[in-house]
Amino acid sequence: MKMKYVVVSGGVVSGLGKGVTASSIGAVLMGCGLRVTTIKIDPYLNTDAGTMSPFEHGEVFVLEDGGEADLDLGNYERFLDIKLTRDHNITTGKVYQAVIDKERRGDYLGKTVQVVPHITDEIQDWIERVAVKPVDGKEGPPDVCVIELGGTIGDIESMPFIEALGQFSYRVGTGNFCLVHVSLVPVLNVVGEQKTKPTQHSVRGLRGLGLAPDILACRSTEPLEEHVAAKLSQFCHVPISNIVNLHDVSNIWHIPLLLRDQKAHEAILKVLDLQRIGKVPREPKLAEWTERANKLDKLKTPVKIAMVGKYTSLSDSYLSVQKALLHASVAMERKLVVEWVCSCDLEDSAAKETPEAHQKAWKLLKGAGGVLVPGGFGDRGVQGKILAAKYARENNVPYLGICLGMQVAVIEFARSVMKLSGANSTEFDPATPSPCVIFMPEGSKTQMGATMRLGSRRTYFLGNNCKSSKLYGNASSVDERHRHRYEVNPEIVPELEKAGLSFVGKDESGRRMEIIEIPNHDFFIGAQFHPEFKSRPGKPSPLFLGLVAAASGQLDLLLQRSCGIASLNSTPRCTTNGTVVPPVKKPYTAVKKKPLKSLVNGYYANSNGIQI
Repeated sequence: MKMKYVVVSGGVVSGLGKGVTASSIGAVLMGCGLRVTTIKIDPYLNTDAGTMSPFEHGEVFVLEDGGEADLDLGNYERFLDIKLTRDHNITTGKVYQAVIDKERRGDYLGKTVQVVPHITDEIQDWIERVAVKPVDGKEGPPDVCVIELGGTIGDIESMPFIEALGQFSYRVGTGNFCLVHVSLVPVLNVVGEQKTKPTQHSVRGLRGLGLAPDILACRSTEPLEEHVAAKLSQFCHVPISNIVNLHDVSNIWHIPLLLRDQKAHEAILKVLDLQRIGKVPREPKLAEWTERANKLDKLKTPVKIAMVGKYTSLSDSYLSVQKALLHASVAMERKLVVEWVCSCDLEDSAAKETPEAHQKAWKLLKGAGGVLVPGGFGDRGVQGKILAAKYARENNVPYLGICLGMQVAVIEFARSVMKLSGANSTEFDPATPSPCVIFMPEGSKTQMGATMRLGSRRTYFLGNNCKSSKLYGNASSVDERHRHRYEVNPEIVPELEKAGLSFVGKDESGRRMEIIEIPNHDFFIGAQFHPEFKSRPGKPSPLFLGLVAAASGQLDLLLQRSCGIASLNSTPRCTTNGTVVPPVKKPYTAVKKKPLKSLVNGYYANSNGIQI
């Protein structure tokens, strides 16, 4: 079968949910029995999202091959349970770099290199090359490629991509290209009626650029009124059967069901000439999505998790962490409430400068059933994270530290338990007398982009008596994704272990510390890797599952299960989001080597519950 393409564009304003729409379209098509892959086009000049501030762009999602990508690729992976590569995120920077490299090699045979045709051809070639890569673990190319065009129609930086997609629709031919345009149908408070003019202008602009939408996906707060849909059909030249309403819902897991109920799959499959398998019409099988969405709506018993971070004013900065918590809470049958705590507000200096914020932050922290300290860079707010780790350790409150969250836990332990008052990371204090965390020996201090320890790496458990190993199903090792420049100093590890901090997971050399635990604590775990990137709605991250279980008083029950990774009302299984490696006969023994020398948009803090 020839490759089919579904392009999702957006109009009127940004932040409409094109990523969720594209993911949901993919989920519905998957439910119809098709193999689906995805591509995200980001028109910015950056090569990738790796050097962007979380305040600018939300979180950086790390892929299996170490690619640092837009957070929408995380949506694709979670909705479709696939593994994408760095090539599935196309940016202006990547395209121009590829064309310039070809020009330097003389590939264009002395011709004048221009946006059309050279840039537009490169974009089309890139799409065709990446679309055939299998992403679901099976052999052979997928059936459908869903492409999200970032930005809004009319943005100057999107023009080469829009021109390329216009040409691409002719290249692949009729029946192989479907354009879904996501637009806003607002309601003005003064008038109180749904207005179609913004969408009309958006579609007119799209047509003026050479693209005509096959399907309109209309975002609105309330269901679209019939006469409004009829008006849109008339003025936008789109059949009324091809106008889909994506109104606000209680949780985003309802979106695939919303598309199915409005027969969006029929409209898409008709455009792509995929309506039938032989003589049997394709119908989406979304029983799991229905059960999952309804289950989330019915959860009543809350579990409060304090998210102690430095980018809490934009919740998209921690999107994957939020989703991993959500997946775990649904599995443990608890309603998730995330208490956003700005780490800066926990610090002693805040008590003098902003006493009300300081008092509120500590109240939120002390009122939570568990504490999660996610990753981050730079020294701002680090002292607050250290104080959060200290509070959790001293008060036996469940704690999960991710990346920097693990590092601050080590620093706090060294300061409080080992009485090393000057203990610190060389990231924050290069002259620290007790460097607990050091710069990686192979790291680059001059080149920022793509120079961290990135992508999937293997962690070996040192025995199976630790909570982490049990949560991963008593595995001997596990593959998880990393993104860091600093790591625990191996020279100080023996002293830390003598004082009671256990390093239960290490890399293949035994020199890199991957997981820490405090054995006599109910649940105190730190991970150098980022387990949130492999969490899926039906397969929650084991470490997040452990945190939510501990925070809701269910950890013992969870650990008693044979694998420790299934929801309470399902059959235990040993397949998780973290790639578990089958147990080996001989336990892992660390290799002895000479010691190294010391070297979101629109949601704000302290909201009532998690945004989904």
